[in-house]
Amino acid sequence: MSVMVHIPTILRTFTNDQKTVTTSGESICEVINNLDIDFPGIKDRLVKEEEIHGFINLYVNDDDIRFGEGLKTTVKVGDVITILPAVAGG
Repeated sequence: MSVMVHIPTILRTFTNDQKTVTTSGESICEVINNLDIDFPGIKDRLVKEEEIHGFINLYVNDDDIRFGEGLKTTVKVGDVITILPAVAGG
């Protein structure tokens, strides 16, 4: 099951500067695990203790997974996942 993942600039060091990558999985959890196989270390930047880091937002087709099933959110062929680090300022 192939999905496209948009990678933010801060994580592109893991993806050899690729803005988008393709991976597979039936849930966000599986997608992240598969990303970590292809791009070792990226999972640690996204997940801590089986929860998405508080400063990372993940969207499946523009839907924030925090308001759904979190890491258990299902994905299907053709879905687009966007990883968006939270931005703070002052």
